[in-house]
Amino acid sequence: MASYSNRLYWLFWVFFFPVYCFGQNTINGFEIPRISPLPASTTGTQQAQILLNGKWDFQVLGHVAKHNINVPGEWEMQGFTVNEGETAVYSLKLNIPADWKGRQIKIRFDGVSSHAVVRVNNIKVGEHEGSFVPFEMDITKALNLNENLLQVEVQALTISDRLACTSQYAVHTVGGLLRKVVLFAVPSTNIASVISTTAFDAQFKNATLKIQSSIANDALQSTSAQLQYVLMDVKGKVIFQKLSALKENIAPNSTINSQTSIAVNKPEQWNPEHPYLYHLKSTLLVNGKAVETVSQNLGFRQINIKGNQLLVNGKAIKLHGVNRHSIYPLTGRSISPELDRKDAELFRAANCNYIRTSHYPPSEEFLNACDELGLFVESEASLCWINHGASPIWKKWDYKDERFLPYMVNADVENVLAGRNHPSIIIWSLGNESVWSPLWQKVLAVVKMLDPSRPTTFHDQCWGNYNNARSKADIAVYHYPGTNGPAASDTMKRPVLFGEYAHISCYNRRELLTDPGVRSSYGKPLETMYDSMYYHKGCLGGAIWSGIDDTFHMPDGRIIGYGPWGPIDGWRRPKPEYFGMKKAYSPIKVKQIIWPSKGKKYIELTVENRYDFTSLKEVTITAVLNDVPQLIKVDIAPRSTGVIRIPADNVKTLEISFKDPRGFIADEEKYETAVDQTVLTSQNTVISYTENDAAYMVKQGGVQYIISKNTGIITSARKGEMEILKQGPVFSMVPMNEEDGGKPNVAGETYQNSVYPLKNYPLYTLFARNIVVQKIDSGLEFSMDITYSDCKGKQTYLFSNDGKLITEYEVQYNKADISPYQYGLMLQLPKSFDQLSWKRKAEFTVYPANDVARAIGTAMLNAKHLKAVEDWGIVQKGDWKDDANDLGSNDFRSTKRYIQNASLQNNEGDLVNVLSDATQASRTWLQDEHINWLIADYCNNGSEPFYGSPHSAGRIKIKDNILKGRLVLILK
Repeated sequence: MASYSNRLYWLFWVFFFPVYCFGQNTINGFEIPRISPLPASTTGTQQAQILLNGKWDFQVLGHVAKHNINVPGEWEMQGFTVNEGETAVYSLKLNIPADWKGRQIKIRFDGVSSHAVVRVNNIKVGEHEGSFVPFEMDITKALNLNENLLQVEVQALTISDRLACTSQYAVHTVGGLLRKVVLFAVPSTNIASVISTTAFDAQFKNATLKIQSSIANDALQSTSAQLQYVLMDVKGKVIFQKLSALKENIAPNSTINSQTSIAVNKPEQWNPEHPYLYHLKSTLLVNGKAVETVSQNLGFRQINIKGNQLLVNGKAIKLHGVNRHSIYPLTGRSISPELDRKDAELFRAANCNYIRTSHYPPSEEFLNACDELGLFVESEASLCWINHGASPIWKKWDYKDERFLPYMVNADVENVLAGRNHPSIIIWSLGNESVWSPLWQKVLAVVKMLDPSRPTTFHDQCWGNYNNARSKADIAVYHYPGTNGPAASDTMKRPVLFGEYAHISCYNRRELLTDPGVRSSYGKPLETMYDSMYYHKGCLGGAIWSGIDDTFHMPDGRIIGYGPWGPIDGWRRPKPEYFGMKKAYSPIKVKQIIWPSKGKKYIELTVENRYDFTSLKEVTITAVLNDVPQLIKVDIAPRSTGVIRIPADNVKTLEISFKDPRGFIADEEKYETAVDQTVLTSQNTVISYTENDAAYMVKQGGVQYIISKNTGIITSARKGEMEILKQGPVFSMVPMNEEDGGKPNVAGETYQNSVYPLKNYPLYTLFARNIVVQKIDSGLEFSMDITYSDCKGKQTYLFSNDGKLITEYEVQYNKADISPYQYGLMLQLPKSFDQLSWKRKAEFTVYPANDVARAIGTAMLNAKHLKAVEDWGIVQKGDWKDDANDLGSNDFRSTKRYIQNASLQNNEGDLVNVLSDATQASRTWLQDEHINWLIADYCNNGSEPFYGSPHSAGRIKIKDNILKGRLVLILK
């Protein structure tokens, strides 16, 4: 009954409410600007649109110098400075096509930051306040017959920038013509708007398409007009043709509205898993003759809220995605259409179904990609941190002051106007991390009247005392929940969206430069968190913070921004978090595998289908058994669990892949029957030792060790004349470190050139006492008490008969209350040992070949000295794993967790091998011209301060704890 009532309410608003509706110039006293659909054709013209992107003239008012500048683009990213209060003037000569004579000529800017005054031939034709949204102006009356001069006077850091924190957030002035500029011609009677809305019957089989259009008469005389609508499917087949009612005697300089409803039998539905797009062609007929045509894509989809769940086409959905900024290191907030599409492709391939466009509306090109490829979008208005501590201006301003209301309303209205015909947009976000007030209530009312077909969000905190002022948007929001968050969502009356969660490590900048392996620890906690979100129905889902590294390479050599907080970097290369996200968001979860037993000749997989709309019968499942592929067919409904049986006999390996109907691999797994982990070692190795006043000299086969009697440290290990080991194993404790680089900041925007890696050393050893040497059955053993600079401990060496060096330790801190990131035993090797190999028990059964966390791999040191935190101004095209700094490549210096064995080798074939039981971690790096190698008995997920549980699970304090561990080495 609740669902039926909800449906009636929705249908009332969408189809019977005296809609804002389209064509209305004001809502609640606020002007609704016109954004015309760009014409596909205007009768009598060869082309109806001219793209004005390219080189423009550029000058700062009051300055003599004139320059060329790229449009679209930020001026500061192109080396120009325009101070607060100054005005930059963009100029372009316009040659109007001869066949445009007699038409209305308009210009559309898709995004100018942040205030624009537009002049043609020194005549002001309009102005606009606000960034990242399209606006248009009619320039017909200002044009000359021949050459014309277009000028755009732009100021940045105006009121809309302050309300959106646009420049503060980007750590530089974001100013200029950021998005495309289009000149277009329409007839004197023209299409002002075409808005399509779809609704289904109770069974979600048949639909009604409602088309709401506005016709503007800019002529000097009355006219009659009507619209012809043609709907076509993806193959171009005509579904229907329909003429709207004839509108007679349309007065000069007026706009009239037209409404047409068409029943459509069994249309293909649009959802992100099946992004089926129809094509709607709207042709304006004036006095019976076609004068203008507008084309747009259209998706049949309907959104409802039922209790604390969001439904699309009658089915509850679970959002799993990222926040996305428009960003490219060399161009800043102005990015190309190719990058817009690339982003959509990358996130879809990582099993995201949802993008929140933080913290401003996206480009038309990005929305087109989301419509086509299949991504839900939450389109956010350009309003951020109003009365939030991250924006210091609110210590001066009153967030309830009515003078801000027109700007707030305009930001949200223009967001809706820009995106309302895109089926991918399912939520309007009123603004980010702000305090609710009566002003926001008025904004909400306008948005709901402008578009009643979509729900709204307001990004605050829907429970607790922090930033919770009882906002009234349709969907509740919480940022950065812990593991208790999903269950808390079930107690709420509204759906709860985690608008930002699972913050990727970013602010522990020095730790990340030191050990990129911190990033590989992201995936499993995310999987734990998202699993909980998936099973709690009140949780609508969430968007990881963030999607792309927010890094700006300024022309003056500075590197600024919030830095590396995305699963992909600014160059669009996947980082370790990308694959972890793909696994956590996988729509197909293999919950159990049962190998063939007696009497059964098949492998049995228990599989959970987490798709919202897709049965597994639509998924291409390929099983490879003992290297022989076979296709598997199974029908497991969306949001359900079933069993896949794979014929098999005498099978040792199984690889299985799941190809999404949209063409990418959604997930894959690899399984093996019990694998022999036996490591062959030397047997009956001859062991002897001698000593003098300073040291013990131990000979184990062909390797000779020197042990200091003063410190108990092995100070050298040689094989013949080749030194293999410079020092160690010595206990080392690496403290957690969340240093961000130290730059003054308001809200953590501290990324900069001078952020450097940390140095990690063994614990300083003062002396050893009570050294006991004894021959035992298994070899030669040394035991001793160690006094370090700030603690005491015990250590033993066993030179075993089978060629191993086994070191065990105990260390106890009684005073220092330190939180370690890692601790264990550290070795120092010659710099020539620059090849690392490993095998580990990985968190996931399959990794990409270029992932630093792959289960089996080899990495080269390839250290590189950088002048800054990263290579400035150089497009990075190689794998992320091969990026390097003074400590080595990302691959070489990143922690490898759960190792079974790891080795360092030089070009001569000399080898130091560590044997483990998949409980230890290995980390190698170049420091002070030696290779440092830490085998950690303890390792957590890093020191990122902005991500709590489950990522922070396992952190400890060392005071009054006995730290123990063991290291098994073989030197060859």
